[in-house]
Amino acid sequence: MGGGFRHLPHTADVLIEAWGDTLEEAFEYAALGVFEVMTDTSRVEAREERRIKAEGHDLEALLYDWIEQLLYYFDAEQLLFSKFKVKHITPTASGNYTLVASAWGEPYDPSRHESRTLVKAMTYHMMEIRRVDNKVRLRFVVDI
Repeated sequence: MGGGFRHLPHTADVLIEAWGDTLEEAFEYAALGVFEVMTDTSRVEAREERRIKAEGHDLEALLYDWIEQLLYYFDAEQLLFSKFKVKHITPTASGNYTLVASAWGEPYDPSRHESRTLVKAMTYHMMEIRRVDNKVRLRFVVDI
């Protein structure tokens, strides 16, 4: 069945649930879920690649850093992303985690890209990472 994402009801911000067969796939769908808040990602072409290395003292901090780095590219370069490949998530000798990934997209073009809700930041609110029915499920809230 693979992975996916959905937006769940939340009083003020956006609660995203993403899942995958692996932790890497769930992180990819988490990123897609964030950018789908902002635009129709099916209309974003994979023209430019950004390589990303995220770090965290635990998996929750790693997820936070991953999403924040992607949002940085939107803030700094107006890049929208529509394709993500998390190559690996690995624990380090010190007990931290690292993520190595690529994200593809293109600069925001108001004539082609629907403008939905701006995601301002990632949060730790309601964040959880769990294995459920042989899937990895992530939940987190983004600030809009």
